[in-house]
Amino acid sequence: MAFALGPRARAQNYRLAAFDSIGSTNAEALERARAGERGPLWLVTDQQTAGRGRRQRAWVSPRGNLAATILETVDAQPPVAATLGFAAGLALEAALQAVSVEYRMRSGGAAKGKFLLKWPNDVLADGEKLSGILLEAETIGGGLCVAVGMGTNVVSAPEGTPYPATSLAALGITASAGDLFMALSDSWAEFRGIWDNGKGFSEIRRLWLERAAGLGEAVSIQSNGAPVEGIFETIDDTGCLIVAARDGKRTPIAAGDVHFGSAKSSGAT
Repeated sequence: MAFALGPRARAQNYRLAAFDSIGSTNAEALERARAGERGPLWLVTDQQTAGRGRRQRAWVSPRGNLAATILETVDAQPPVAATLGFAAGLALEAALQAVSVEYRMRSGGAAKGKFLLKWPNDVLADGEKLSGILLEAETIGGGLCVAVGMGTNVVSAPEGTPYPATSLAALGITASAGDLFMALSDSWAEFRGIWDNGKGFSEIRRLWLERAAGLGEAVSIQSNGAPVEGIFETIDDTGCLIVAARDGKRTPIAAGDVHFGSAKSSGAT
């Protein structure tokens, strides 16, 4: 499949390395960073054979799906750099909207036709996982190199996953991986600029919350081996999810698996 950068990405001097097939775009990005590459460089394929998600979970990406990683060097400390993942979610959501105009028209703009962002790193469609994000960083040569991997189920979705998954094809969206990548390269340039090495995270946070799945609803988060239950109130200025319990206690969650509803109703254990 042919991949190309969008006009905004080209104008901002992003570069592209496309592969017919590769083990992991994130692994390739970090290997290149260790060899001296500082980006901004996109690495993209429509067949990834050894992809991974958070906590080293396998990310299945057969031929026709999109696996893309952007390698950047950022002027920020690691905790701040971690908030770049929220900019990635916004970029993915914008790209998905751009390639699904007909789908949104058929849905009449109803909620069923919306893509929502699931904390901390997924994009949902009709309540099912469509895209995932994996951010990895290493300090190399005195700079912080960040690889932001973004995978989308374009033609097919895995079965038997912990969270139900869907694909663009299943939604009736006929865009190809190449179409989605071109839109993504441009939307990334936009939201990376807004993020601005963390200085613009307040705006990223505002935009992310406008698209957040489950905001104001009951959630159960598996964090450090124990469920934390309450209402998904917001995310704070560091990106932590804030859970409000019935007793008024507000708990910040830095990492964990989110299930909507209570642990009993969602099936979380």
